[in-house]
Amino acid sequence: MVGVTAAAVPQPRAEHEPSAPAARGRRSSLAIALLAGALGAALVLLATSRKWAEGTASVAQGSLSQSANGDDITGLPGALAVVGLAALVAVFAVRRLGRAVVAALLALSGAGIVISSALGASDKAALEEKASKVSGLTHSPIHDVAYTPWPWVAAAGGVLLLLAGVLALAYGRHWPAMSGRYERAGTASRVRTRRAGAAPDPDRPEELWKALDRGEDPTEAPATPEAPATPEAPARQEAERGA
Repeated sequence: MVGVTAAAVPQPRAEHEPSAPAARGRRSSLAIALLAGALGAALVLLATSRKWAEGTASVAQGSLSQSANGDDITGLPGALAVVGLAALVAVFAVRRLGRAVVAALLALSGAGIVISSALGASDKAALEEKASKVSGLTHSPIHDVAYTPWPWVAAAGGVLLLLAGVLALAYGRHWPAMSGRYERAGTASRVRTRRAGAAPDPDRPEELWKALDRGEDPTEAPATPEAPATPEAPARQEAERGA
């Protein structure tokens, strides 16, 4: 009878153990979210500090050129960029429901930046306000208004923050979180060590004085405790006497 060689049977994968593609996907989502969030916030903060619009105001002496930065037109994109950046960091400091709430805040910050930047791309209220201050008139007209691409750069940064928020909502429950377990363990160990303290040295002067106060002779060697007598000791002694 021909022997049958038993082939190695592959063990079934644990139910909660992620597959290799799933693990790679989670790591990729984490890297993309971090990169997109940081880059998006940086783009928004950079864009809001640049010139968004420029025009010509009519004054008594003729005309005067005016310009407005992103922060002059709307301060919402810059504020939301700071909120989104803080939310991106806070995602790793919370768990479960808190992580979902922070991820939603991150996504909403990105969406708010996109909307406010798009509205500010054609807004000339800030230019008219500056023209009124220069001319002294309540409603000073502004002419030859031109807009720069910087509002759309801010909107692109908002899209990146929105992408980071969506990834955090979808995969955030699988991302690692900050933990103070090892720090707490090390702190507790140091506290126990401090409480225990070092064993007193009998040769130190203060220990000698303490021994004299207790009525002890510090020059004598400490007594060695005698071993307790066992039940067989009396019987052994009687046997030796009889012999």
